[in-house]
Amino acid sequence: MLLDKPSGLTSARAVARVKRFLPKGTKIGHTGTLDPLASGLLVLLIGRATRLSRYVTGLDKAYTVTASFGAVSDTLDADGKITVLKDTLMPGEGALHAAAKRFTGTVRQTPPMASAVKIGGVRLYEAHRRGENVERKSRIVTVHSLVLEALDPTEESATFSVTCSSGTYVRALLSDLAESLGTGAYLTALRRTSVGHLKLENTSTLEQLTSATIQDRIIRKKEVVAFLPAVKISGGERALVCNGCRLVASGIEGSYRVEAGGELLAIYRDEEGAQRARAEVVLCAG
Repeated sequence: MLLDKPSGLTSARAVARVKRFLPKGTKIGHTGTLDPLASGLLVLLIGRATRLSRYVTGLDKAYTVTASFGAVSDTLDADGKITVLKDTLMPGEGALHAAAKRFTGTVRQTPPMASAVKIGGVRLYEAHRRGENVERKSRIVTVHSLVLEALDPTEESATFSVTCSSGTYVRALLSDLAESLGTGAYLTALRRTSVGHLKLENTSTLEQLTSATIQDRIIRKKEVVAFLPAVKISGGERALVCNGCRLVASGIEGSYRVEAGGELLAIYRDEEGAQRARAEVVLCAG
């Protein structure tokens, strides 16, 4: 299911709200947290589809983000403690365009203290709540595009569209961009518009969901991993796949879908140096 998460709600609470409309005991989970401030596309996997999480989590993400300049936040967004900076100027359009180009490509960034990253078995946000500052290692992320979409000099704010690799902290990206221009910035709005091939325009809102409508809102499992190549098998081979048996290698590099009669049965991968393929995830009953 593709959910349009509203701002002000945690991803966990959004999942809990949806779970109320499903039969008791149904598994459900999301494939990538959105901060409470953020809204937009939250990919929910239900039932056996939860086994596909690994293929969705690492997909590229796209966002529309608005940042307020001339101040900083201890969480890098509007939910934190805001400190107004003195003697700083709002960067002009040219400077913002140039900075956006500099921050496109391979970027090194440090995870924010108010994040779910674990260091020493402790979530950073837990240490942040205690007023602690934990030493964090920077890491490499990829910003595929960073484009200035709108500028409001009066409000000292700017809106950007961002496409980036999984694990990129857009909060940190805009904070670092502002710092490079001799000022500060924090996020006031963040909306996720896509996760790989999955788009915001195909989402459902919480208001549209009821016990009667939810089944019509759940997308097919094969749509979740539509980016993977497909191998079609005969009906006679279905039992082999549903029991997780090895198949003849397909010659496809990486993971691929195995389907019969238009139904996604499993995800397979050829064994290295062998003529056989093994099941990574089985979705049908054996």
